[in-house]
Parts: sequence; structure tokens; C-alpha cells
Amino acid sequence: MFSKSRINEPGPKSGSETDQPKTASEPAAATAKPAFDYASSSPKAKPPASVLSSDLTVTGNLKTSGDIQVEGTVEGDIRAHLLTIGETATIRGEIVADDVVVNGRVIGRVRGLKVRLTSTARVEGDIIHKTIAIESGAHFEGSVQRQEDPLTLGTANAVGGAAKAAPSPVK
Repeated sequence: MFSKSRINEPGPKSGSETDQPKTASEPAAATAKPAFDYASSSPKAKPPASVLSSDLTVTGNLKTSGDIQVEGTVEGDIRAHLLTIGETATIRGEIVADDVVVNGRVIGRVRGLKVRLTSTARVEGDIIHKTIAIESGAHFEGSVQRQEDPLTLGTANAVGGAAKAAPSPVK
């Protein structure tokens, strides 16, 4: 006459309120969704940039495949995907990044696919780029050179240049 209600019980809900034996397909359907399904979109999400605060001084080289925002002082080379140099930042060394945004001071070579000097930028050194933007008010002292792949420039190019100057005989 009366049957036990399954409304408040955990587990899969069935269409009838009578107790029926579970079939083999029910547990498979329950386990088809992984428990971590809620986080499946997190690998697609880009992690936030690493921030070096304005009271931090780093002596040494920094290398990451991610993004860095520098507000303090770095005495060394930096290699990153996206490098943002804050207005209070000072970099003494070489910068190599896909995207470089300079709001502060750089003393050294800058190499990037996209380089942007904002109106507050102060750069003393050469810039090797694929595309560049220099806002009005930016201070720049050095040379600018456009290359298709500025990230691979370095000692290998100097060696390659010497090899081109003295070709080896092929006969």
C-alpha cells in the first residue's frame, strides 16, 4: 500500500518508486562522467601572470613559458611569452619574449615578435623585433632592427654570419 519514497536518497533516480534491481547499464551510466568533469575547462584557461612586486630586486636570469609582470628591479636576462614591464620597473639585461610591453626602464637588448614602448618607457639598448609600436613620449636610445624571427637571433646568428662570409668549398 505505502512504499518508501526515494526522493531524498542519494544515487540515481528511477522513474518508479518501487524497488527494482539495478541493471548492468545503470552503474556504467553513473560512472561515465568522471568526478573531475567540473575542472575539464581549467586546462584551457590561461594561468595569471607571475608578478614581481615593486619592492623586489632579483639578481639572476628568469625563464618561463608563461607571462611575467615586473614592477621591481631585475638584474639579469628575462625570457618569457609575454613580458610586461611596469612603470616602476628597471631591467638590466637582455629581454627575449613573444610580446614585450615596456612601461618602465630597460637597459639592454630587447628581442620580441611584438614590442611596444608606451609613453612612460625608457629604453637604452637595441630593439630587434617583427613588429614595433612606440608611443609619443617614450624615450629610446639605441638601434631598431626588424627581423622575421627575432627570437632566434644570438650567438648562432653570429656564427652563421661568419660561415656565410667564408663559404666552404664544395666540389
